[in-house]
Amino acid sequence: MQQLRRALALLPTLASAGVLGGCAAAPSIPIAGAYFPAWLVCSLIGVLGAIVARMVLGGTVLGHALPLQLLVYLSVGVVCAALAWAGWVVL
Repeated sequence: MQQLRRALALLPTLASAGVLGGCAAAPSIPIAGAYFPAWLVCSLIGVLGAIVARMVLGGTVLGHALPLQLLVYLSVGVVCAALAWAGWVVL
């Protein structure tokens, strides 16, 4: 019982350390002398990914067979943005 209380007492400390660990310097991209946040570029990559998916799948039979096209293209955009962000963080 004592070990459980000790573990529960450490839980807020560990949770705050995990949350505050992400407060490092924000990743920025210098474009024309101004620093833009990397998430903005990744979101633009996601939008472009959704547009490309719409152009590729829109003219095919598969594009007409998709039941929820908006959600499919939105998911493709989110995946593209997440992959761009993961690539940015790793590099």
